[in-house]
Amino acid sequence: MTKELKQQFTLKISQANKTGLVVILYEMMLIYLEEATMAFEKEDTAGFRLSIKRARACLHELMSSLHFEYAISGNLLQLYTFADRQMTKADVRNCADELIAVKQMMEKLHAAYEEVSMQDTSEPLMANTQTVYAGLTYGKNRLTESLADQGGSRGFFA
Repeated sequence: MTKELKQQFTLKISQANKTGLVVILYEMMLIYLEEATMAFEKEDTAGFRLSIKRARACLHELMSSLHFEYAISGNLLQLYTFADRQMTKADVRNCADELIAVKQMMEKLHAAYEEVSMQDTSEPLMANTQTVYAGLTYGKNRLTESLADQGGSRGFFA
C-alpha cells in the first residue's frame, strides 16, 4: 500500500463511525488481495506472502468485531472462516487461484456494508480529531486539503 493510500485511510478512520470502519477494513483487504495477485504475477513470493498476511489481518479484525447477538454474525463468521482458509491455502501452495473466490466474496460484502454505512447516521468514533477542510482552490481541477491544528491532545478520550 502506498504512503498516499495510508494517509487517505488514516483520514477516513479518524472520521468514521462503526459501520464506516467495517467498510474501510473491507477496502484495505481488497487492496491487499489485489497486491497479492500482482505480486504473484511478478513472481514476487515475499510480496505475495506479505500481502496475504496483511489481508488476513484485516479479515481477523472483521472476525473479532462480530456481534453474536445478531443472527447474521454466525453466517458472516462462516464466510470469514472460508476466506481465511482459502488465503491460507494460497499462501501455503504459493498459488493465487484461491484468492479469486475470496476477492469476489469480499467485494459483495463490501458493497453491502457500503449501503448500510450510507444509512448509518451515528457520530464518528474518534472525538477531538483534526479538522480537515477540503475544496477547490485557485488551481483548475485541483483539490487542496487544509488541516486545522487543534492542539496536541487529539484522538480518543476515555
